[in-house]
Amino acid sequence: MRGPRRSPPPARHVAAAHQYCQDVLAGRIPACLWIRLACERQLRDLERERTDPSWPYRLDAEQAERVCDFVELMPHIKGPLARLPNDDPNRLIRLEPWQCFALVAVYGWVHRAGKFAGKRRFRQAYLEVPRGNAKSTLLAGLGLYALAADGEAGAEVYSAATTRDQAKIVFGAARRMALKSRGLLRELGVGVHVHAITRERTASTFQPLSAEDHTLEGLNVHFVAIDELHAHRTRAVYDVIETGAGKRDQPLMWVITTSGTNRAGICYEVRTYLTKILQQLAPDETVFGLIYSIDDADDWTLEDTWRKANPNWGISVDPAHVARLAAKAMQMPSAQPTFLTKHLDVWVNADTSWMDMRAWDRCAQPELSIEEFKGQPCKVGLDLASKTDLAAKVKIYKREQEGLDHFYAFGTYYVPQAAIDEARNAQYAGWEATERLVVTPGDVIDIDQIELDLIEDAKHGPIELAYDPWQATQLAQHLQAQGVPTIEFRNTVANFSAPMKEIDALVRTGRWHHDGDPALAWMISNVVCHVDAKENIYPRKERPENKIDGPVAAIMAMGRHLVDNSGKSFWDR
Repeated sequence: MRGPRRSPPPARHVAAAHQYCQDVLAGRIPACLWIRLACERQLRDLERERTDPSWPYRLDAEQAERVCDFVELMPHIKGPLARLPNDDPNRLIRLEPWQCFALVAVYGWVHRAGKFAGKRRFRQAYLEVPRGNAKSTLLAGLGLYALAADGEAGAEVYSAATTRDQAKIVFGAARRMALKSRGLLRELGVGVHVHAITRERTASTFQPLSAEDHTLEGLNVHFVAIDELHAHRTRAVYDVIETGAGKRDQPLMWVITTSGTNRAGICYEVRTYLTKILQQLAPDETVFGLIYSIDDADDWTLEDTWRKANPNWGISVDPAHVARLAAKAMQMPSAQPTFLTKHLDVWVNADTSWMDMRAWDRCAQPELSIEEFKGQPCKVGLDLASKTDLAAKVKIYKREQEGLDHFYAFGTYYVPQAAIDEARNAQYAGWEATERLVVTPGDVIDIDQIELDLIEDAKHGPIELAYDPWQATQLAQHLQAQGVPTIEFRNTVANFSAPMKEIDALVRTGRWHHDGDPALAWMISNVVCHVDAKENIYPRKERPENKIDGPVAAIMAMGRHLVDNSGKSFWDR
């Protein structure tokens, strides 16, 4: 967003959006994988519109230009440009090419025919971008457009967040814009009040909305900006708004956020769904999104990497400021997670994480099936640390490839029904639906169910169970009576350090394999390393809700794989 302004040619924003996509894909504009895929999607859809009469959507340049023109009538409200006099055209917002792309796509694609002819195709938009890239300013302008110029009677427009103060950020920006645009908005019949912006002639209103309010139910949403979704500890606000947007012909729910630290939260769930859409793994024509981040192989200490993650580089993002923060992060490891999340849009889960989650994600093989290993021996780790919330069983198989050992991990997790009912983790219900969780009746985990499952595992191939005697001695005795080999594995630094380091090395070298298990990924990202004076490491968690049972079970199983052939392994005796 910058000046000066010139007389615009027809459809200049549509042209700018198209050029942006071409420049990204040609490498003239540095961009991460997700932005490249979003640009590919846009050009692919344009080609389908041109060549496929059955394609149900068309790009309405007039609608796209209308919203872009409106936003560019809004004034800057922060920084030097906000202090310019009213007759200076540079006081008004100027959309950058990446913003043109977002607005042209979201507002330009409409239904070709049928009941919703001319109505917007996209009902949800997701914008994940680092701090300083003017996302709140953009959404404030779009909120005013939804209120005053979108042609919707009785429009309910909201800026939503978990707290009132956060909800007021976008609303407050819109209110200040409106106060500085009294002439324009007076013509549209807009009234500016302390707690709401209204348009009486259409009975429309724009208000802040938070989880602290008592009016979440019964919404009839036309447009909502959900601010900083990564900070939402529950999915309550998102789910209520998504439900309340089903009563309109063309509702729009727009999420704006930076990356965060909670991979079990609603934000990462929404983000993951978008990445699947961009990879053409989840066909959904109603969701649009842009994720400005860096790629796995990028060196986060380089300016070229910083530029890639920040589309407003040199405009609203000050390169010198980012360089100072990067220099601090290079010297202070404790500052690295904040720099990565807030300025490069990299998801991390702890101040000092054990695992490089990008390397972990590269090890995913969604097509991997445990059935491929039927009849083969495996080591099993069992962590029963939390009998009232989550317990974990992880099976690890070993295979040789080109003279090197490769390891394959499969997890099963147990929770009591009470944990689902009380929504102790926003992801539990989803993981249950995809059979990642075994839900047992009552308030505590059914240990008998775990015992039966382990006996069944032993029927499909030789297993060796590693267990902590403090937690599972009675279970181990029952299993031994059934002929299932068990080994005590005490949760000590001496036992955990070597397998933790081995798993880390295997992940980094691509010799660790998993099926993309989201529950295990979340728990792995929760693990914080404690390092002692002898450089031994031990897994810990920062908060009680950050479960690490799966990684603990995997470390125990890996510890048994590291046992030499001196007679300690049951099938090597």
